[in-house]
Amino acid sequence: MGASARLLRAVIMGAPGSGKGTVSSRIIKHFELKHLSSGDLLRQNMLRGTEIGVLAKTFIDQGKLIPDDVMTRLALHELKNLTEHSWLLDGFPRTLPQAEALDRAYQIDTVINLNVPFEVIKQRLTARWIHPASGRVYNIEFNPPKTVGIDDLTGEPLIQREDDKPETVIKRLKAYEAQTEPVLEYYRKKGVLETFSGTETNKIWPNVYEKKKQLELQIFCKMQIH
Repeated sequence: MGASARLLRAVIMGAPGSGKGTVSSRIIKHFELKHLSSGDLLRQNMLRGTEIGVLAKTFIDQGKLIPDDVMTRLALHELKNLTEHSWLLDGFPRTLPQAEALDRAYQIDTVINLNVPFEVIKQRLTARWIHPASGRVYNIEFNPPKTVGIDDLTGEPLIQREDDKPETVIKRLKAYEAQTEPVLEYYRKKGVLETFSGTETNKIWPNVYEKKKQLELQIFCKMQIH
């Protein structure tokens, strides 16, 4: 086998507010993977006005979900640039057809699923307030402003994004669960799903780290055998 035997193909899944961004950044730092976020990829393509970016924007502007084939084209096109690297996919696949399309192109080694209770996520997200002009983010629980509802630096009022209001958060979490449960089941049957449960990212992370080290060792050993 060639150098590709050393490469790791991983996916991370977790509801909005599950700590997926934090865990992803730690994985990238400790294991030297390339991080591919479908959200970032979409924004970049829309900003650059690429063919697929323009297409995706037409659906977003109409308040519609981007079709599976568009998201799949976007992700697989970008992955062609990362053939020499190990990578971590974040935000893709989100539906069963996307997972099946990814499977036809690459063998996924592991799927990291962050299982954080919805009530905990709701508390996290609804505690978030922002200063619109600067983008500064405050959290009422662990990073509160000095004065409630006021930005520390400018004295201007803070706002709560529509996405962070309790009724919107609950709706988003239910939609995420309905959309991704078939994907989790698909990977569970394939034997590559690893679920990490908890309420705090700092307590979940050591378990993810240990599992990831074991997986890299297994891949290295297989490479030596072949």
